[in-house]
Amino acid sequence: MAGAFPISNSKFDTLGIKSIQNTIISKSVSGKKLARQIDNQRWAFTVSIKTGTRSDVYGELMAFIVKQRSGKENFTIVPPEVKNARGNESGTVLVNGDHAVGDTTITMDGHHNDNPHAFKSGDFIKFASHSKVYMVVADVQASSNASTVTIEPPLVSTIANDSIVTYDNVPFTVYLTNDIQDFGATGTTNDGKLLYTYEMDVEEAL
Repeated sequence: MAGAFPISNSKFDTLGIKSIQNTIISKSVSGKKLARQIDNQRWAFTVSIKTGTRSDVYGELMAFIVKQRSGKENFTIVPPEVKNARGNESGTVLVNGDHAVGDTTITMDGHHNDNPHAFKSGDFIKFASHSKVYMVVADVQASSNASTVTIEPPLVSTIANDSIVTYDNVPFTVYLTNDIQDFGATGTTNDGKLLYTYEMDVEEAL
């Protein structure tokens, strides 16, 4: 692990989110579709960083990227566009009961009172001791401080009772997918300092 992306100093100009799930699809003689997924789902991002000077942003950013040694190291990133859940949960949410690999419905408790909008579909969540990030795929209503949350992809490892659920500022563990990292100059400031821009492609590390 080579640190956390210096997001406080580097603002995103664009963000493209991808869900990667390799699937083999074929058809039988009768025309029936046959489908088999051949690996685990993972998230990927294409990020463009706003322009800035070497002194105020890009010196730190360049050093961080070089420290990743291309795709060798993993680092964490909290994409600003999705860092806040769409739901309005504010409690310390915990997993209720043990859950096995492959589960897609997770029981939770610890919600802040009854809440008809605890989580919204499209929210990202993460479980303690998991590096994988999951998506809530149906709106969640908490009743008596408890809920059942439907996620995708299915759990890739077990989760234990009372595991903490992170739903805001969810850190994705990722790696750079390109061997060449290009810091381009797009112009200058009024006093002649170069303005840099940077784009990177990352993929979730499982």
